[in-house]
Amino acid sequence: MELPALPHLPLTVTDQMKRRVTVSFPPRRIISLVPSQTELLFELGLGEQVVGVTKFCLHPAQARQQATIIGGTKDFHFDRIAALQPDLIIGNKEENYQEGIAHLATQYPVWMSDIITLAEALDMIRRVGFITGRKEPAEALAKAIDGSFHGLNPLSNEQVPAAYFIWRKPYMVAASGTFIDEMLRLAGFRNVFHSLSRYPEISAEQLAAARPQQILLSSEPYPFSHKHLAEFQAICPTAKIRIVDGELFSWYGSRLLQSAAYFRQLHT
Repeated sequence: MELPALPHLPLTVTDQMKRRVTVSFPPRRIISLVPSQTELLFELGLGEQVVGVTKFCLHPAQARQQATIIGGTKDFHFDRIAALQPDLIIGNKEENYQEGIAHLATQYPVWMSDIITLAEALDMIRRVGFITGRKEPAEALAKAIDGSFHGLNPLSNEQVPAAYFIWRKPYMVAASGTFIDEMLRLAGFRNVFHSLSRYPEISAEQLAAARPQQILLSSEPYPFSHKHLAEFQAICPTAKIRIVDGELFSWYGSRLLQSAAYFRQLHT
């Protein structure tokens, strides 16, 4: 005898910004406003329920092929979102813009993440799994990520002084209060700009004075490449300059499964 499908019931939860959100459980039509969280939804087996993504949602490749692109992370097309009739929108405090989120929240259930630490990333994975009816696979994923970082022992007791660049013209680095700063620490680096806040602009003179042993040029959001190495080498002649995978330092969803192994390679 076939059992009837369970009804979709309202579920009230608290998101990572301490907001109370009532969603239809489990949600049928999800919009993700954050690339790393889009990838997470697909990893949890929710690809068919994802109806809207941003133009920056590169992983997995089918996300932008099968879902409607609703704009960028900071410029939503509200008409496209309305046409999709979402019963859950998932965003992030840093990556999305406050005005857009506030507008969406007047019409739809909007669940927000707020992530600076690895622990908060794992908490997000578990919470997203819970509100989407994927509690068990989300818990398994979080445990796997956590385990990979527990096995990430610094290759020396002294962390390597490093600067992590996210932009050029003007130069901008990741500093304290960012998820990247946390990843640098876990990867065995000491952020030479940790005393600054968030994503400050710095000068070539400040970089030279900070004397990093390594300068890490991120592949995103600015597309640093090998043609930029000489520019930084001229500022810090004794530093090791390298291009690093920005996604593995800044994406806080299922891509974290790859981060710990990648960080080990940076010290070989």
